[in-house]
Amino acid sequence: MNALSRFFRRLEGPQTLGRGPAFWIGFLVVLIGACLYPQFSDGYTVGNTVYFFTWIFMALGLSLIWGYGGSLSFGQTAFFGLAGYGYGILTINFGAAYGFTLVALVLAVAFAALFAALLGYFLFFGRISGVFLGIVTLSITLVLERFMAQTAGPEWRIGSARLNGFNGMSGMPPLTIPWPGGDLVLFPDIGLYYVVLGLLVLVYLGLRILVNSSFGNILVAIRENPERAEMLGYDIRKYQLGTFVIGAALAGLSGVLYTSWGQYITPSSMGMTAAALPIVWVAVGGRSDITTTLVGTLTVLAVFQMLTIYGSQYALVVMGALLVLTVLLAPRGLVFALARLLSRPFAKRQPGDL
Repeated sequence: MNALSRFFRRLEGPQTLGRGPAFWIGFLVVLIGACLYPQFSDGYTVGNTVYFFTWIFMALGLSLIWGYGGSLSFGQTAFFGLAGYGYGILTINFGAAYGFTLVALVLAVAFAALFAALLGYFLFFGRISGVFLGIVTLSITLVLERFMAQTAGPEWRIGSARLNGFNGMSGMPPLTIPWPGGDLVLFPDIGLYYVVLGLLVLVYLGLRILVNSSFGNILVAIRENPERAEMLGYDIRKYQLGTFVIGAALAGLSGVLYTSWGQYITPSSMGMTAAALPIVWVAVGGRSDITTTLVGTLTVLAVFQMLTIYGSQYALVVMGALLVLTVLLAPRGLVFALARLLSRPFAKRQPGDL
């Protein structure tokens, strides 16, 4: 019981909005509903839901970097693309037998994290911060996108894997899980849905523990006043770099899951529009709380897809309008503001409150 109590205390804390029995009951209800959902839906809709889930990891990583660490980064799609292409190159060259796709997933995410560690070292230890950090990460993203777009010639190949330029890489196998009697192939349907849902729950709970730990408290202190945090003896560069790498790894996980889901990836996944959209998701949801980031990202993605039926330009205009409304009316996030408003009747009254 003591171990269970300690575990829940790590899940709750001042850096997360959802606390108390009511929240966890609601969390369990939503989780049970998500587990039962495929039983009452068709395969296409379930596969489309997996598509939504794949992007949430990148949004959660950006919430950690920007919302908790205070460093606005446009580099999430760069790590997304690097891991996606890495997965494609590995699986096209070595196949999917014996669950190698899982090894490729780990290696591709590790590659994205390593690239982020090298980039972040020069950024944070070079004291680059504020708007300049956003400019540098956006520049890196656009350089990678431009480079991958011009690799259409037959000479641009790594082993058997052709990069294919702006046409994108295709033909990589979906994720497989070793199983007695033959590997389980996770096509974009019920099997992949449950795997991605399980990963999402683990990442969400893991991030709650992280941001409510001393590491998270120091991150928030750095966000609020980096000079004061440094004067207290913390090497803020190490915490910023660690946060940057974790966020990049989550973006890389999104890239691998997206690539295995659709069995293709293109340079446009690292373009200007792709780099800006995660900023909108996280800002609308509430960048300083991972729960509202998760809810906001799912909501905005659903609205975006509905609008793309009438034209992608309309969807982008609405995304821009949402960002403007968020900045003007609810700087901490529309979903965050709504959650705070709904939670007021359940908040404990303090002595002296009217």
